[in-house]
Amino acid sequence: MRHGKKFNHLGRKTAHRKAMLSNMANSLILHKRIKTTVAKAKALRVYVEPLITKSKDDSTHSRRVVFSYLKDKYAVTELFREVSTKVADRPGGYTRIIKLGNRLGDNADMCYIELVDYNENLIKEPKGKASTAKRSRRGGKKTTTAASTTPVETKEETVVEEVKTEVETKAKEEVKVEAKTETKPEAKPKVKAKVEAKAPKKEPKPKKEKKEDKSEE
Repeated sequence: MRHGKKFNHLGRKTAHRKAMLSNMANSLILHKRIKTTVAKAKALRVYVEPLITKSKDDSTHSRRVVFSYLKDKYAVTELFREVSTKVADRPGGYTRIIKLGNRLGDNADMCYIELVDYNENLIKEPKGKASTAKRSRRGGKKTTTAASTTPVETKEETVVEEVKTEVETKAKEEVKVEAKTETKPEAKPKVKAKVEAKAPKKEPKPKKEKKEDKSEE
């Protein structure tokens, strides 16, 4: 009987289970997110998080210890060069499990397991940007809130002024375009008047009348 035994053997013998967790840890370090079952993800979290803690101490001994678990030099270099720098300020909890529902074939619980610091959608903004000042009845702390709000107001004013200038420039351009369109139709009648003035000059009628007078004589 296995009362009180929390270790999940995952239906595999020791060698098979260690090889599987080693391969899953390699793919998690290289790809930063993998899709698997919830049971395997929980077992992988217990397996890989001590290795990530070990990577914070970049020494030959720690590299050899991590290599004895992962057995992949590319994953070890990725862990000690990039992952360890991202995780330097985090005191644990390097992975996150996101449940996806059940699989169609065998109805197994599926999930994503990922490294926390590489999910850009869920990373919070740094504390310096957001103002987290608590309200109180004392007069001394009100100055901090007023000081924090003044730069925001100046930024809004500058944005409004920029928008106004853009609108004014667009309106001036539209007025210029309308003035040009109004002047164009006035130029056409001048050309017609010139053509009409030139047309009456061409009259070769008097020559025909002289020829007719000669025939009568």
